[in-house]
Amino acid sequence: MAEIKFGTDGWRAVIAEDFTFANVERVAQATADYWNENPVAGTEKRAVVGYDRRFLSDQFASRVAEVLAGNGFQVTLTEEATPTPAVSFAVKAQHAIGGVMITASHNPPAFNGFKLKAHYGGSADPSICQAVEKMLDKNPVRTMALGEAKRAKRILVKSIRPAHYAAVKKLVNFPLIAKSKLRFAHEALFGVGAGCFNELLAGTSCRVTTLNGNHDPNFGGINPEPIQKNYVTSSAFLKKHPHDICLVTDGDADRVGGMDGRGNYLTTHQLICLLLHHYVVNRKMKGRVIKALTTTSMVDKMCAAYGLDLVETGVGFKFICTELMKPNVLLGFEESGGIGFPGHIPERDGIAAGLLLLELLATERKSVNQLLAKLEKQFGPHRYNRIDTHFPLEKRGALMEFCKTNPPKKLLNSPLACVKSFDGVKFVSEDGSWLMLRGSGTEPILRIYAEGKSDGDVAKLLQLGVSLTKRV
Repeated sequence: MAEIKFGTDGWRAVIAEDFTFANVERVAQATADYWNENPVAGTEKRAVVGYDRRFLSDQFASRVAEVLAGNGFQVTLTEEATPTPAVSFAVKAQHAIGGVMITASHNPPAFNGFKLKAHYGGSADPSICQAVEKMLDKNPVRTMALGEAKRAKRILVKSIRPAHYAAVKKLVNFPLIAKSKLRFAHEALFGVGAGCFNELLAGTSCRVTTLNGNHDPNFGGINPEPIQKNYVTSSAFLKKHPHDICLVTDGDADRVGGMDGRGNYLTTHQLICLLLHHYVVNRKMKGRVIKALTTTSMVDKMCAAYGLDLVETGVGFKFICTELMKPNVLLGFEESGGIGFPGHIPERDGIAAGLLLLELLATERKSVNQLLAKLEKQFGPHRYNRIDTHFPLEKRGALMEFCKTNPPKKLLNSPLACVKSFDGVKFVSEDGSWLMLRGSGTEPILRIYAEGKSDGDVAKLLQLGVSLTKRV
């Protein structure tokens, strides 16, 4: 039997190699065993199972539902491919003990995955994932055939999208969006987000153009991630057919990206800062701001100017999820486009983030480029990039120790202000420029991140990062 290792958000593997029906059954049985041995007060013995558009995802989800039903759980199984945040919302709304989403998110098409959701409607924290992993093969797999389970009302097949749509509509000023006459595009990257904005805004004055919305398990030859290199065809379309904005969702629609109305790339950092501006300036809201280490320092400057407390976490939405469940939080976000909203679910939600960006445009009636120019005028230019380089796992510890104990005295021409080493090593200069080195949790890959005032500055910082790797 294949060795199964949980990562930050469950288990992912290549379909037909390790991601097989037999192995999915093993993981589902371990999940059921964990839930049965660790009941949560206030929850019912029920679970939610959803799936994305990947090859065989619907059948893998059905098999998971059969195992959970065979272990005494009442299961809501989605009747169609569904965004991950809709599954998380259903878990919380139904007071379920947890949920499973069959997805590999932004990974290559050959992969699939088993995302584990906890009772609070967010990703299961690492301790839960490790506990489930330890339960593997403790008990033989127990199943109840789908037809039998449906007749016994142990498995209920239904759409959970409407409840999620209703929830995100409550997060925004929906009447304002509905009458805004915004004309926007949605680059779905062949993922489950396709059609969501059309359904949400049906009957309103908004016009939605969905790009790459057809069901293609090969994702048009890309990895369905909201990054610039995946926008080539949609960018060309927008240059010929301008819109107000283009929203982008990843493969399972829990993250957001974007382009302006003419196909020019918008970074996730820019979208985050636009939403923070909207919450404080237009919505007049206050609270603690939660950001991952690799997120733009423009957030730091905005929080200082607005008098907001800022909490910086390690990389991974699991850390932000923990903070989102505490009181008096305004927003939580990470560099990869994951944004969480208090009062909703402690989870990334690309559909909710997209609607809030539309609310911003409907409120200010300015172009996204005008809004960004205003932010840059107030807080200065911020340019960002990241490179992934091969680096041996066995040398990782020595490199991190060297960086901590031998920091550069300055970055470019700005003296070093601080070194942060609670997740990788991050050097921050007095002018807000920064350089960070952080290893992948499972692969011999080192990620080097940098932010500066210009693309040229960023290139120099990244080169400094590369040179540091050669010192060990």
